[in-house]
Amino acid sequence: MILTKAQYDEIAQCLVSVPPTRQSLRKLKQRFPSQSQATLLSIFSQEYQKHIKRTHAKHHTSEAIESYYQRYLNGVGKNGAAPVLLELANEVDYAPSLMARIILERFLQEHKETPPSKSVINSMLRDPSQIPDGVLANQVYQCIVNDCCYGPLVDCIKHAIGHEHEVLLRDLLLEKNLSFLDEDQLRAKGYDKTPDFILQVPVVMLCPLAVEGHIIHWIESKASFGDECSHHAYLHDQFWSYWNRFGPGLVIYWYGFIQELDCNRERGILLQACFPTDIVTLCHNVA
Repeated sequence: MILTKAQYDEIAQCLVSVPPTRQSLRKLKQRFPSQSQATLLSIFSQEYQKHIKRTHAKHHTSEAIESYYQRYLNGVGKNGAAPVLLELANEVDYAPSLMARIILERFLQEHKETPPSKSVINSMLRDPSQIPDGVLANQVYQCIVNDCCYGPLVDCIKHAIGHEHEVLLRDLLLEKNLSFLDEDQLRAKGYDKTPDFILQVPVVMLCPLAVEGHIIHWIESKASFGDECSHHAYLHDQFWSYWNRFGPGLVIYWYGFIQELDCNRERGILLQACFPTDIVTLCHNVA
């Protein structure tokens, strides 16, 4: 799904006043029925992550942490089965999984002789049954399963979706009988920064606006929506490095992108929202 900047801004503006819940996502789908659920979810997640980054610091002052912890203790003291942490996170507009991390760290600091390590915290968030307090374990669990943008459950889902689309891309390349090296093979050859696939025989992606088409040496799969923030970060951290090493390439944003971002075609980086069908190998003549 390719959106204009104006269309994207309209969706993003609707997200300003809604909490990061699945109910909000359903309302967003009703507001924009022509957009796919996957595209809206990706935009929803990315916009919320931007919000969290902007407000992260205020939730991590010593005063804020102590206030949250005391509110948690008071809440579970009255009713340990109530979703105290989840409601607190929603009230202060902070991701439930991140609120759970704050309270868990504060609890362990109070009940352990040494400060908890990051690996211990991460392990407990992945498996709350390791938390040495049944009430807190249940509170953390409620936050993890109800967070649709952050947390170990979301991380696992994102990793699985990313891998799924890389496998899809591999299958499409094989279907087209295109010879390629994947990321693992390239790393075995000593490359550090590598795209998902290098085409051993470059292809030309035909374009109605370009008589001679565009030569493609590599393809990168992104199981997300390409907004300005993420795309510019990818350009800086990945795409231009690939271009310097391997030549021009193609980025597939499977959930769409902002149309105006596809402005580097003549410089050698093309954007698509799906696997292109209008390609020929370089050894063929292009009419």
